[in-house]
Amino acid sequence: MLDDEELVLGVLNTAPVVDGRPTDELDEPGAAELARRLGGDGSPAELAQLREVRELLHAVVRGEAGAVEDLAVWLDGVVLVPEVGSAGIAWTLRAPAHRVLAARVATAWSRVVAARPGRLRPCGNDECHLFLIDRSRPGTARWCSMATCGNRMKVRAHAARRRDEAASSERVD
Repeated sequence: MLDDEELVLGVLNTAPVVDGRPTDELDEPGAAELARRLGGDGSPAELAQLREVRELLHAVVRGEAGAVEDLAVWLDGVVLVPEVGSAGIAWTLRAPAHRVLAARVATAWSRVVAARPGRLRPCGNDECHLFLIDRSRPGTARWCSMATCGNRMKVRAHAARRRDEAASSERVD
């Protein structure tokens, strides 16, 4: 079973931008298999719920107005039930079958933001739709991948500085 961070990023990052076009891995031929890898059954109803909770969590993580309230409405009827045993308390999620995986994603998101406050964030590249969990000591990670988005953003910033320097030196001359 995936840990909370893997589950949350596994769902949040199913809407990447590929070759400049937004895609949706939860609405493609391999979506059912993806849902099964995440612990679900891959049914069309389950995929619809995963897409819905993904969009709600995208909005919450991005800090969009009303997103938290919308997520609360979506979670109405989802219950965590304690099961006490000699090893402690195990929590069982109760929801309609087609909503269980999506509800697990929402509860995993909650545990991630509680354990790593401010560390789950969208990639700093506005053209990228991916998310990251900043595991760096100072908490300054900005990109989903240093090799792709980080490199692109640094190259763009460098090019912009060079243009500004060139424009500045032309005005002086």
